[in-house]
Amino acid sequence: MHKNTSSNSSAIPAAAPATTAPVWQSAAYTVYRDSVVQGPHVARALSRRELTSNYRSPANAFQSPRISFKFSLNGKDNEMPPGQDHVLVALPAAGGQTLETPVIVFGQQYLDNTAVPAETYLAPNTPLRIRLDLRPLLAAFQQQGFFQLYNGQKLYKDDFKHVFVAGNAAPLSWDFDNLINKPGLELKDPDGNGIYETTVVLNAHSEEKTTAAHWQASLDVAAFPQLTSDYPLLNALYNLALEEAKRAVEPDGTFRTGQEWAGVWTRDISYSIILAQAALQPEVAKTSLLRKVTPAGRIIQDTGTGGAYPCSTDRMIWAVAAWEIYKTTGDEAWLRKVYPIIKNSIEDDVLVAYNPQTGLVRGESSFLDWREQTYPKWMQPVDIYQSESLGTNAVHFEANQVLAQMADQLGQADVAQTARSRAASIKFGINEHLWLEEKGYYGQFRYGRVYQHLSPKAEALGEALTVLFGVAEGSRPQTVVARTPVMDYGIPCIYPQIAGIPPYHNNAVWPFVQSYWGLAAAKVGNEASFLESLMAVARPAALFLTNKENFVASNGDFSGTQINSSNMLWSLSGALGLVYKGLFGMDFQAAGLRFQPLVPQALQGTRRLTGFRYRGAVLNIEMVGFGQGIKSITLDEQPLPDATLPATLTGSHDVRIELPSVALAASAQNKVAHHVAPMTPAVRYTNGQLTWAPVEGARAYQVLRNGQFAARTTTTEFAVPAASCYAEYQVLAIDAQNHESFASEPLAVEAGKLQRVYDLGTGRSKSGKPYQGYTGQGFVEISKTQNKTLAVPVVVAEAGLYAVDFRYANGNGPINTSNKCAIRTLRRGRQLLGTVVLPQRGVDEWSDWGFSNPILVRLEKGLHPLTLTLEAANENMNGEVNQAMLDYLRLTRID
Repeated sequence: MHKNTSSNSSAIPAAAPATTAPVWQSAAYTVYRDSVVQGPHVARALSRRELTSNYRSPANAFQSPRISFKFSLNGKDNEMPPGQDHVLVALPAAGGQTLETPVIVFGQQYLDNTAVPAETYLAPNTPLRIRLDLRPLLAAFQQQGFFQLYNGQKLYKDDFKHVFVAGNAAPLSWDFDNLINKPGLELKDPDGNGIYETTVVLNAHSEEKTTAAHWQASLDVAAFPQLTSDYPLLNALYNLALEEAKRAVEPDGTFRTGQEWAGVWTRDISYSIILAQAALQPEVAKTSLLRKVTPAGRIIQDTGTGGAYPCSTDRMIWAVAAWEIYKTTGDEAWLRKVYPIIKNSIEDDVLVAYNPQTGLVRGESSFLDWREQTYPKWMQPVDIYQSESLGTNAVHFEANQVLAQMADQLGQADVAQTARSRAASIKFGINEHLWLEEKGYYGQFRYGRVYQHLSPKAEALGEALTVLFGVAEGSRPQTVVARTPVMDYGIPCIYPQIAGIPPYHNNAVWPFVQSYWGLAAAKVGNEASFLESLMAVARPAALFLTNKENFVASNGDFSGTQINSSNMLWSLSGALGLVYKGLFGMDFQAAGLRFQPLVPQALQGTRRLTGFRYRGAVLNIEMVGFGQGIKSITLDEQPLPDATLPATLTGSHDVRIELPSVALAASAQNKVAHHVAPMTPAVRYTNGQLTWAPVEGARAYQVLRNGQFAARTTTTEFAVPAASCYAEYQVLAIDAQNHESFASEPLAVEAGKLQRVYDLGTGRSKSGKPYQGYTGQGFVEISKTQNKTLAVPVVVAEAGLYAVDFRYANGNGPINTSNKCAIRTLRRGRQLLGTVVLPQRGVDEWSDWGFSNPILVRLEKGLHPLTLTLEAANENMNGEVNQAMLDYLRLTRID
């Protein structure tokens, strides 16, 4: 166990008095009325305005000296196959010299087999000089103009910008997309001899505490609702959240995302507004939402994978937040302002991202917008666009429900009917295609290329939203809450975890997600899950003395995640939302405020919420007892029908709620240990056989054909049956606990004979740009000024189902940020066939070619006049740059 070395530890008792019964206890930590105890760490409320903590992160303790790393060209994982790394044992060098690697040739694995003595750990502040031989790459540039990577891709000389080192020990990181933003991880060759070097300091250690030891309220929050209860710790944490909510408002009247995150972010503010800020700070909420609207009156999708929209499509949570503001304020002018923004944004999404075959919406999992943290490494941004994820579909379902309710309020019956129809289609699609009957919860996403496979990972936010928004029906809401995996420190964003990926979304708990999970638990009356959610949000806030963005799921520590911030808007909003919407059960509706409280028996007593502003009224609420359901409720000492305050209420009023104080039926949770799923197999096809290297921890492998089960094997090969039609194969590894890896990259076996290529550089306005790596006669440029309509007549020899895609390049930005994804509409004559998405592939990497999403279309024998057109719905979030280079159109017969 980590020994506490804080100089403040003696000032705070190591545990609560023995006579004090815990409010809640687990193997990881204990919560008392006034304190949290986690091993040697104690946080205590001295009053409702003061907290102390002796917490010190154990991040530097007991780190293994075995360092895994690899090199990265241009910030991509492109040196060796996933799972194949260099290994160095970082024991102190003789004579105090700087530890250094041998000169490692790019692509040739180096393994240090030095034995590590028992109880030997990586020393703090260990300098490591890293040396890399890039002469083979440089020679290839000179001889042929490109270097062929392990995966067959070609890196051209003009596209070579940087070389980095990635790894498993800070400051090294496996976050390839952000290596460029981490000082010291880029290797340089100042003398030009082809040997690139850098020196990093491993396990850098600071004696300074990285969280405060003391919090004393210093801001005037009297204008906010005031909470008092029999629980000093919860009172103080509520006031801490109020103070941080006030600190989260910028001088321009918008929300600041977090102490380390300036600016307004669509999903952050929206989830925060829904949780608490619509009720707490509605004017700031309005200003913030309107900051995230384009000049054309569309909701802005924040930057993200592949140039953001439409690879990411969760911007529609904005609509749910806008509706929440209307429900808390009754502001008709606000309703009329946001209605057309929501309507137009959804209508664009219908054209660009809705899949009529499944009823689902394409795009990245909501808020899980860091590609490698939740997706297999082989998935490119275009694959993420093609996927259909749980959380994002729940968001679109609710956004359409919101549009329908707004249209009802405004007398737009046709719009309401259409929106409800879309919502019903999405709801059906979620329950039909994403539900895992054997697990009792929904899978995270469908993914693949031509064919889709459902990932069985649990995804906490999406699971919670299906319950809160009413996607799950019948017994499913209760089942989802009871059976979704939960760990000792809270509900992880995903479960199980991904091998080789450091904590951020992977192996992490986010308090705002925990808060939505808690509200879902309260809705279905799962007392155990709701109480643990309250504690899982209180523990880190108390120990860290701030509402952090996230923490490591496996150890509960804030240190070790790739990025973190204090005073995080959606975390503090979650803490407040658990009080307003959870304990007090405030359900804001268009016609009034309904109370549906749930108070766990462990938190029984009297609690008061005074000065709560609801539309034109100010409420002083007293609630006594415990349990779910209301024994009696009065408004100004008169019975309150249906426990609902009318929206027309004005003035100051007293509400008193008496709970039944009857123990609820025992409720279940699926408590699980930390678990890492197997690595994703890397599969090859030769001579009628699929083969792959053994995956560590795998006891069996499952083969998929066209997204469906084909075989199970304990060997690392599979004989492919002869077939005359298109067949796409994948392999996934299964471990002893029956958890599966991601499916391998889809491999279209012998697809060449089913394909025809139409060179776009022949007979058209061929681009004169000096990019390399194209095929045929050249390539064409498409932009907002060039080739806005591109005609490509294709001839089909035999009727059938075909996949249409394009080989393209887009060097307008990195894979992980910016907003310049190119979008086009594919038509046959006037018939809409689908949207072609051409995401960014790297900064100025115009010789890096890949394929767009495949569009499936049934074609009869003969000539088909296909056109690729820039249409109004194809606007991206940049507005000016909507550009790509097209090499050829590929037509593949599927059946």
